Amino acid sequence: MTQRELQHLYWRAGFGINLSNQKISKTDKKTIIEDIFNNSKSISPLTVDVSYLNGIKLKDLKDNPKLQNELREKSRKKILDFNYAWINRLVRPKETLRERMTLFWANHFVCKDNNILYVQCFNNTLRAYALGDFKVFVKAISKEAAMLKYLNGKQNKKRTPNENFARELMELFTLGEGQYSEKDIKESARAFTGYNHSIKGDFIMRQRQHDEGIKTFFGKSGNFSGDDIIDIILRNKQCAYFISDKIYRYFVNPKPNKKHIEAMADVFYKDYNIETLMRFVFTSDWFYDKEHIGAKIKSPIEFLVGMANTIPVKFERENDLIKMQRLLGQTLLDPPNVAGWKGDKAWIDANTIMVRLKLPSVIFNNAIISLKEQGDFNDSFREKYFKRNKGKLPFKTMPDWEVFLDNFKLVETENLQDYIIQGSINNGTSDYLKTLNKKSKQDYCIQLMSLPEYQMC
Repeated sequence: MTQRELQHLYWRAGFGINLSNQKISKTDKKTIIEDIFNNSKSISPLTVDVSYLNGIKLKDLKDNPKLQNELREKSRKKILDFNYAWINRLVRPKETLRERMTLFWANHFVCKDNNILYVQCFNNTLRAYALGDFKVFVKAISKEAAMLKYLNGKQNKKRTPNENFARELMELFTLGEGQYSEKDIKESARAFTGYNHSIKGDFIMRQRQHDEGIKTFFGKSGNFSGDDIIDIILRNKQCAYFISDKIYRYFVNPKPNKKHIEAMADVFYKDYNIETLMRFVFTSDWFYDKEHIGAKIKSPIEFLVGMANTIPVKFERENDLIKMQRLLGQTLLDPPNVAGWKGDKAWIDANTIMVRLKLPSVIFNNAIISLKEQGDFNDSFREKYFKRNKGKLPFKTMPDWEVFLDNFKLVETENLQDYIIQGSINNGTSDYLKTLNKKSKQDYCIQLMSLPEYQMC
């Protein structure tokens, strides 16, 4: 397995390779892939402290509007804490592939809520089923408190059916547009009536609000429950193709290859096992084709996490990390709509590209970047710069250059681009790199991260 192929695998199964383990490149492909899956067998829930909610009952909220407002404000702050905790988990994951898959599913089963209990539970449900049985996964999602609130499941009652979840279940979660009729939506919505949850987020089935009548869905009739509807949907191979297509565009290439996607669907349709599907993708020879390496535009989260994976960094103000996400156009736990982020070329516009190109110097070099030939930005200049701009830097960070230098100690500075940049470097950029000062491995790394080519993975 070449270094290039190895980096490609780790950028898709994670957020770049950490060179702290120099022996990995000497291991055969099969063993490396097996280790990736074995390391993600366990599940480590992500949590923040929500003990302030202990003992609070629904009656307490109804009787005390002031308490409601206090808890709502605390929950809002806790969700920001959870965002920060999630970023840290992505930078230093215990189960790398599981965390990568959790991020993927968060933009598939799109959901948003302002209750930290429900947000935390939903996120950990994504994590728990990220590599599991897709059929069980969809059923679990349909019963999540956050999803029931987001798509009006609580308002879906026998006398007044609400079709929001039933529609998105087929259009966005399982089949795609044009694969169902309006009648299928109406009939399936009846099957999900009565779904509700407790104040703690536990699923509750309100039998009195559930429609026990006969439903006709996809040509089949019966007293179907919500779980029955999901079973019927997944019998349609279109579901396996729809999910395979989405996984291909995210993990392989935004430009779909029908032949490869059909092969994926054949594998997935057998038992809807997500791990089996991902193993098929990562072990396929076509996954490592040159056309796929560096073919994806990094999402803002991939961009930020990838940089921090290369150069560990701490933020003095946690809120700065939220600001960065907003500047770049992707804030975890705050999707734009039920369809989620479009991705690919939608990540880049005239504003975000300028932020991306400048951000490495802001985070790792206190907003200074050396883009000229040798001798630029020496120590005396740096000292004068700080005196002139004291207190005006946008973010306060503490990069750990010792770890970076230790991890890349076996890599010559002039070869650093082979590890930092994915895909090919055009002739103009290649000529430009020759002019840069390579005396400092740190400076050269920042310069590489400030290139348009670094936006790709």
